[in-house]
Amino acid sequence: MLKDLVLKNRSYRKFDAAFEIKDTLLFDLIDLARICPSAGNLQSLRFMPVWEKPHLDIVFENLSWAAYLSYWDGPEPQQRPSAYILIIGPTQTNKFHLTDAGIAAQTILLGATEKGLGGCILGSVKRQEIKERLSIPEELEISLVLALGKPTEKVVIEDVTDPDDIEYWRDPDEVHHVPKRSLNDLIILPMEAK
Repeated sequence: MLKDLVLKNRSYRKFDAAFEIKDTLLFDLIDLARICPSAGNLQSLRFMPVWEKPHLDIVFENLSWAAYLSYWDGPEPQQRPSAYILIIGPTQTNKFHLTDAGIAAQTILLGATEKGLGGCILGSVKRQEIKERLSIPEELEISLVLALGKPTEKVVIEDVTDPDDIEYWRDPDEVHHVPKRSLNDLIILPMEAK
């Protein structure tokens, strides 16, 4: 059921680094994004799968992992992702480019979740450094980076109790807590038409 898949699809930041992800699996996940809707059917996104050293290290060194966990520098070496997919688009984009990237990212992560994996969408990226070190063509830029692997952490959803406090946090047992607003807080019903 789709809702079960969405509930399992959390932003994981700790993985089993020994778990190997093959290029064929990454290609299968990218193929899911390939068949997604695209604004104007432009299909301007490109994807770079990363699964081998030293490419894994290059990407990892140029990511920021959790803004609300200021005390945490990211996964330890044994907790790092086994692979990444870079979502790349043209430098000259249309106004829907980031929408397409978001659709592709969510679709790839749902596909990974279905296969027993997990991931995290990362937008805090040193784009130019990765672009230069991985020889990404000048006319392209990185929109998002997806970290992928076998999750080793527990992530739980909780109700927001203070509408101004939506920061995720970790408890002493390293369980990752993510506050989510209630459905009633998100729905705006239409008023009488004028």
